[in-house]
Amino acid sequence: MVNPEASKYCLITCAAGSRSEAQRLADLLVERRLAACVQLVDIASAYAWQGKLEHAQEYLLLIKTRTVLYPQVERLLRENHSYSVPEILQIPIENGLPDYLQWMHEVTSGNTKGADES
Repeated sequence: MVNPEASKYCLITCAAGSRSEAQRLADLLVERRLAACVQLVDIASAYAWQGKLEHAQEYLLLIKTRTVLYPQVERLLRENHSYSVPEILQIPIENGLPDYLQWMHEVTSGNTKGADES
């Protein structure tokens, strides 16, 4: 059964070129309450860029937030990212543990109840 409240939430992905950049972006998002949680995952990427096959070690940010905050998240990432065209993809959350979704809502709404949980 799909939770109708879940559509209010999304996962945004963004790849960064270094651990320090990924951590800086994650910290900005959480400190500004644009994300409830950001996970950093070490990845190896293969992609086409300017007509060439490229390979890079990157860090993938998994950004958990409310759908309504996507424009602000995108703006923050674009303004603070080192890439000229950063990956910024929004993935709707169709379902989730209600208590976790409530925690996400509280943290990104400024209500800090449960803010130390993830």
